[in-house]
Amino acid sequence: MIFELRGETIALAALLKATGVAPSGGAAKAMVDAGEVRVDGRPETRRTRTLRAGQVVEAGDARIELRAGGGAQVRT
Repeated sequence: MIFELRGETIALAALLKATGVAPSGGAAKAMVDAGEVRVDGRPETRRTRTLRAGQVVEAGDARIELRAGGGAQVRT
């Protein structure tokens, strides 16, 4: 899926919640803590990892591409 950023950055846990990959902020944090998330192909355990356009996040079966945009939209 493609996620268009509203600003320049978004925190990792916030992205997982905003895209519906995690049903809640707590679930998103648990996924990151458990090592179930990869950023640009590398495991990531920092919940507040700052993400920018051009990065790719993978969690479970989901693959999220971040793009610069005007309004925080999710496209599949």
